[in-house]
Amino acid sequence: MASSRRRPPRRRVWPKVRLLLLVAVVAAGGTALYPVWKAANPDPPELKVRYRTGTPATAAAAKPSFEVFNETEKALPLSDVTLRYYFTADGAPGPSSYAFNCVNAAFGCSHVAGRVVAMDEATDTADHYLEVRFTAGAGSLKPGAHSKGIDLQLFRTDHKRLRQSDDRSFDAGMTSYKEAEKVTAYKRDVLAWGEEPDGTKASDEKQASAKAAAPDPVPAPPAGVLFDDFSYQGPKDPALFKHGWLVRTSKGGPGIENTWSAGNVSFPTAEGALADGPVLNLRASTDGTKSGTRQASLGTRSSEFRDGTYAARIHFSDDPAKGEGGDHVNQTFYTIGGSGTKYSELDNEYMPNGGWGRPGPKLDTVSWYDHESNDRVYRTTNKSLDGWHTMMITVEDDVVTYRMDGEKLFSSDGKYGPRSGMSVNFNHWFVDLAFKGERAWDMKVDWLYYNANESLSVKEVRSAVEGFTGEGMNYFDTVRESR
Repeated sequence: MASSRRRPPRRRVWPKVRLLLLVAVVAAGGTALYPVWKAANPDPPELKVRYRTGTPATAAAAKPSFEVFNETEKALPLSDVTLRYYFTADGAPGPSSYAFNCVNAAFGCSHVAGRVVAMDEATDTADHYLEVRFTAGAGSLKPGAHSKGIDLQLFRTDHKRLRQSDDRSFDAGMTSYKEAEKVTAYKRDVLAWGEEPDGTKASDEKQASAKAAAPDPVPAPPAGVLFDDFSYQGPKDPALFKHGWLVRTSKGGPGIENTWSAGNVSFPTAEGALADGPVLNLRASTDGTKSGTRQASLGTRSSEFRDGTYAARIHFSDDPAKGEGGDHVNQTFYTIGGSGTKYSELDNEYMPNGGWGRPGPKLDTVSWYDHESNDRVYRTTNKSLDGWHTMMITVEDDVVTYRMDGEKLFSSDGKYGPRSGMSVNFNHWFVDLAFKGERAWDMKVDWLYYNANESLSVKEVRSAVEGFTGEGMNYFDTVRESR
C-alpha cells in the first residue's frame, strides 16, 4: 500500500529573485532619470523678489522698487539677504560714476546699504550691478511675509540722463509689482532667487557646493548718530526730504534778504571728496543787485540736536567759481534753535574777504546766548582756509569746543552752552553787495556726522565715517529713530 505522506512543495525562488531584479532595474532607471525629474520639479525657492518701476527707458534716474518674500516656514532675517540689480554703464568710466540712495522702506532707509560694482565679465545687458544689503535693524520676515516696498534710486554722478533700454534688470512694463528673475537675491551669499547674467540659476546643487562661510553682515548703525554723505540728485530729490533735510526758499536773512534759492543747491562730484561721490554744493551768486542775487542754505527739519559731537568735512573757497573776487561772502556751518530764554546758536563762519569792517580771510567761532542783545562770545582765526577741512563742535556739560582738523580753536562755557535742541545747517550768503558784475562762489560739504552720545576726536570721527562709506552706508539717522 502506497504511503499516504505527501512531499513538501518546492520553494518558489525565481519569482522573488525576478521581483528583486525588477526593483533594482527600476531604481537604477529612477536614479538615472532623477536629474531630469529634478530639473522639471525644482524645490520651491526660499525667497522671491518682486520688482516695479515708474520711469521710462530714458530718465534722470533708475527707480527700482523691490519686495522680498519669505517662502520658508522659518523667520528670514533681512540681514541675510543681498539683492543685485544689473545694468549697463552708459559710457561712464566706472562704479564711482554712479550713486544710489534709498527713498523709502518700511523698516527705514537707515538700515539699507548699497554699492555699485563693476562685473568681471560683462554681457550685452549688464556690466555693473547695484548691490543692496540690510542691517540687522531691518528685522526679520515671518514665514509667508514680505518686506513691503523698498524704493531706491540709481543715478549718474554727473547727473546726465540714463538710457535703461539695455539694462538687464530694467523693465518699463513692470509698473506694478511682479516677480522678476532678472533681479537676483542671495541668502547668506548663496544664490536663492533669479538668474545671473551668465545663466546661472538658484539650485540645490549650487547651494550644496557653495562655501559655508557667509559674508560679514552690514553693521548696525550706532544709536544716536546721524550720518549723510549727500548722495542726492538735486534739491528736489525726494530722498533729500525723506532723510530729514530742507532746502531753504523762505524769506528773511541773513545776508541779502529774501534771496534764498533751491536752484543754488546742487550735488556735483568734487576733487578730494572722500568716496569720489556727490557732495553738497551751496552757491552764492550775484550780479551786484538784489534782484540778481541768489543765496543757498540746507538744514535739518529736526531741531533735536544738542549735546555730543558735530562734524562736517567742508571745502571753503577763497576765490569765486566765476567772475571777479573780493565779495564779502559768509560760508557757514552752524546750529540754531529755541527762542527767548531757550535761544541757542553755535557758529563756524568763514569769510575769505572779511566783512562788517573786519578784514579777511578769517573764521569766527561763536557761541550765542541772545541774538537780540548781541550777547555772544567768539574767537577769530585769521588765516586762509581755502580747501578741505574737518570742522567740529563738541558739547559736553555746557562746554562748547570748536576744532578744525583736530586743532582746538575756541571753548565757551557757562550760559553760552545750548539751552534747547537745535537744527544743523549749512549756509552760503553775502554780507553785502560791494560791486556790480556777474560772479558766483561755491562752498562744498562732503559729509555730516553727528553723535549725540559722545565727544569724539577728529581721528575717531574720520575712522567712523570711513567705516560707514566702506560698508555702503551713505545715510542713516538713529537720532530720529530714538525719539
